[in-house]
Amino acid sequence: MKRLAIIFSLVLLTVAERQDLSGKMFTFPVASNTHHVFLNPDVNKIFFAVSVCLRAFSDIGRAQSIFSLSLPSTDNAFLIFKPKQGVYNLYVLGEAVEFIGLQDESNVWNSICATWDASTGLAQLWVNGNPSVRKGVKPGSSLTGIPKIILAQEQDNYGGGFDATQSFVGMLTDVHMWDSVLPPDEIAYYMYGGQFNPGNVLNWNSLEFIKNGYVVIESQKLSSKADSS
Repeated sequence: MKRLAIIFSLVLLTVAERQDLSGKMFTFPVASNTHHVFLNPDVNKIFFAVSVCLRAFSDIGRAQSIFSLSLPSTDNAFLIFKPKQGVYNLYVLGEAVEFIGLQDESNVWNSICATWDASTGLAQLWVNGNPSVRKGVKPGSSLTGIPKIILAQEQDNYGGGFDATQSFVGMLTDVHMWDSVLPPDEIAYYMYGGQFNPGNVLNWNSLEFIKNGYVVIESQKLSSKADSS
């Protein structure tokens, strides 16, 4: 009976929970090949367009994964990957486009949005309100199957294959995902803290997720500068 109770407790620990994370952040304190957050969008549909927005706070200069979506057929189905400061790679169905010269900073919140339109293949990155050049990747394709979405690790297979040297260390907040390409004014509202329509695939204000390993949910105020007045 005691063994059954332990097994039941472990099952409970891995059940996805839904929370309103407004004003909160996920803190990933150490590099690892295990610690991550699994997001459960509970969708099985074909994506002909994608927009993902989030805010990241880190001081890591090495490569790190910002947002990783895999499909049964493709590990890097929609991956926002930062190889170094000011450079971002967006992978769509395993193919990457590189965006250079995007002005981000260490130890502050950086607002990041990535969009992709299957009909044209045009992809774009926005960082702190500044748009990248628009580049083409996988025109005429689609994202098909049940997605596995993971924060702080890069998936080398469907839901796993993590590498500590690509893990995210820092804080993430305000994660949203849409099944459409957000227009520039909506992206601006998100970037500058205005009113925007929450993601219809992932919504930070009603997010279903599973924490795995050393991940802490904290108030975002802990990352703000102290008031010296």
